[in-house]
Amino acid sequence: MMRWLKRLGIAVAVIAAALVATWFAIGGREGIILLYASWQKVTPGPYQQVVWQKGPAHTPIPGEKRKPNVIVILADDLGFNDVSFYGGGTAGGRVKTPNIDSIGRDGVNFPAGYAGNATCAPSRAALMTGRYATRFGYEFTPTPIGFQRLVGGHQGNAPWPTIYHADREADVPDFRMLGIPEGEITIAAMMQKAGYHTVHLGKWHLGENETQRPDKRGFDESLGFYSGAAMFMDENDPNVVNAKQDFDPIDKFLWAGLTNGVRYNSGPIFAPNEHMTDYLSDQAVEAIRANKDRPFFIYLAYNAVHTPLQATKEDYEAMSGIEDHTLRVYAAMVRQLDRGIGRVLAELKAQGLDDDTLVIFTSDNGGAHYVGIDDLNKPYSGWKATFYEGGIRIPFFMRWPGVLPAGVTYASPISHFDIFATAAAAAGETLPADRKIDGVDLVPFITGAAGGEPHQVLFWRSGPYVVVRQGKWKLQIEDTSKLVALYDLEADPAEKTNLVDSQPDKVAELKALIAGWQAEQAKPLWPALMEGVIAIDHPLNRPWTREDRYVYWSN
Repeated sequence: MMRWLKRLGIAVAVIAAALVATWFAIGGREGIILLYASWQKVTPGPYQQVVWQKGPAHTPIPGEKRKPNVIVILADDLGFNDVSFYGGGTAGGRVKTPNIDSIGRDGVNFPAGYAGNATCAPSRAALMTGRYATRFGYEFTPTPIGFQRLVGGHQGNAPWPTIYHADREADVPDFRMLGIPEGEITIAAMMQKAGYHTVHLGKWHLGENETQRPDKRGFDESLGFYSGAAMFMDENDPNVVNAKQDFDPIDKFLWAGLTNGVRYNSGPIFAPNEHMTDYLSDQAVEAIRANKDRPFFIYLAYNAVHTPLQATKEDYEAMSGIEDHTLRVYAAMVRQLDRGIGRVLAELKAQGLDDDTLVIFTSDNGGAHYVGIDDLNKPYSGWKATFYEGGIRIPFFMRWPGVLPAGVTYASPISHFDIFATAAAAAGETLPADRKIDGVDLVPFITGAAGGEPHQVLFWRSGPYVVVRQGKWKLQIEDTSKLVALYDLEADPAEKTNLVDSQPDKVAELKALIAGWQAEQAKPLWPALMEGVIAIDHPLNRPWTREDRYVYWSN
């Protein structure tokens, strides 16, 4: 008994010593949170080969018209300037995205394509349901409380403090339970009802409990991960090149707690056999092959180029002209993402499905300030987690040969939630009549069959931060920083000149629109714990001044 107690005492001492060492090495409270995150990390099992369910062989009947396939490709945190279509491109235009560009070149590009929100999960919820996510309370991105405490306790070098609402913690359920309410109809369930085989690949971030997982929300098959991010490779893989942002508390938490694991449907977590971006691309190709004889819907949700930044050595070496290490890794990830999308497009052609497939490409929100790279959202101001154009105006392309014209620019504002209605119409499915669907089928507007514009106004909300766009006018109201800003997006797309004092009537009109819209929205399903201050005109790693423009972002 004494020997056992002695051994127990030694074990406790070792743990305590490790705790203290981490405390001093990383820094007090932050060290404890990161140590806890590392304890929670799940080690994935060995690689497993996924065998996709095969569609039955089909002999076409003369005159038979098959329903079109639909593929939605969603990048993660890809900024407007990260694609070369609009004359830009990562690293001052040194990184080209020919495959992504081809979707817009051979189809329709939407220079005023908007995200449903400025952060991951609410934006995805809008895409998945065809509705403002605030209509059903999905207002904030679900994150562990430990993560919120870490970010909320990080003051950085901003002249204005981060605000953390510890008193609200008791009202926040476990983040794994924070999914789209079960009464909401997902795009996958709708396509499934229309007779499609539905496949999810990659990031989900819309609920981790047993009833909220993708294979329970309309997807016949799901291969990916539930959380908001994942490692692309093992940190110590001999073929990986890592770039860590020591100035960013989010990055520290991700490196401490994430794993490079995926799961097929609700099975056990296992490690992919290659970089996550290549793996998801390869699996998308296999899913297309398996389903070539039946209509399919594929939601390909890459986690590139979200942090943590990890590239293969091959892609890193291909970017040898870029001196900055972080920018070089990021550029390599963009290159890899574009290559993977090219493989998906090539497989459609190889299987003779190119003309029968609607392909939609977009990003969940704009580029993130915490990456520490300039010009991700050029020519627009702002970042992910702001409702400036840089946070919500994103690459948006759509291609459907024979139905949509090629090389067309459609300039009217559209939103993520339009994907729901557009896919439904392509599938011949009627939209749900028992709820407000905010999205519309874009095809008639593009082809000229429908007059007018898809949307007279668009709205965004995150806690006390509310924004409306009506025509060329955009009003931003953010209560914590006392921001009230009116911009003319035609004359000032970068939102530099605040016209609130010279246009009082327009401000009053837009405030009335906001009030009417607010009355239709639901109470958030859970409260925001943190209000973080974000500079509009420079990334997180640049020095602040008192003259910097900023907003508070609630989550």
